[in-house]
Amino acid sequence: MQIAYRSDIGKKRSVNQDYVSWFKNKDDQPLMIVCDGMGGHKAGDVASEMAVSHLGQAWKQTSFQDIDRLSSWLLDSIQKINSLIFQKSLDFIDLDGMGTTLVATTFVKEEVLIANVGDSRAYLFRDDQLKQLTEDHSLVNEFVKSGEITLEDAQHHPQKNIVTRSVGSRKMVQVDLVAFPVRPKDVLMLCTDGLTNMIPEEEIKQILKESLPLEKKTDQLIELSNHEGGLDNITVLLTEFGEEEEGELARDRKENRTAL
Repeated sequence: MQIAYRSDIGKKRSVNQDYVSWFKNKDDQPLMIVCDGMGGHKAGDVASEMAVSHLGQAWKQTSFQDIDRLSSWLLDSIQKINSLIFQKSLDFIDLDGMGTTLVATTFVKEEVLIANVGDSRAYLFRDDQLKQLTEDHSLVNEFVKSGEITLEDAQHHPQKNIVTRSVGSRKMVQVDLVAFPVRPKDVLMLCTDGLTNMIPEEEIKQILKESLPLEKKTDQLIELSNHEGGLDNITVLLTEFGEEEEGELARDRKENRTAL
């Protein structure tokens, strides 16, 4: 497995409110996290850093062998972090109203698991095709689902940046979970809307198709977003699954069959 990430302030913002990192637990399972903070001058970057660092530190103490326990842990941990951020926003006037999107992913045995809140996204690049795996929790997406506007209208809607869910902005938060089987050469992309608002998915796909190191692909995605205007902070994390993961999955499946 290879992991590469980069975050950039963009061309128009004075503060980078995005935060990104990844962590390993006791079994060396990785947890990749991308957050996009919102709030006042400093509030957004406080919320996003809190979400990533608290979730990552909690992850380091874990060990999982089945996806049900992993799912429960993610839901419970994100809820706890939501409470921490919400309480901090109540304790400090300058942090009032802060919150953050969150998209996080890990894998156990043959499945990848994704948790998301807000409009930061996870995509799967497989067989030269790019597929969005998460659903935006945004006002504009609600308009699209109700048929009020088209997907094309949504790209340029004046309210496209209004999210309907975020971590820390309310006492409780609803988290979506998505699971799917992983294959060798799959690339998982986590990103903030500073990327997807600037670059069409077709252009993202063309960069991911290139025979380049993963780090170079993240650089190209950031550079293209800035070239197209860089109106927001831009964060990209790419994870490429290799043959060694498939070998581990095959061994897991064999052991499970033997045990049965």
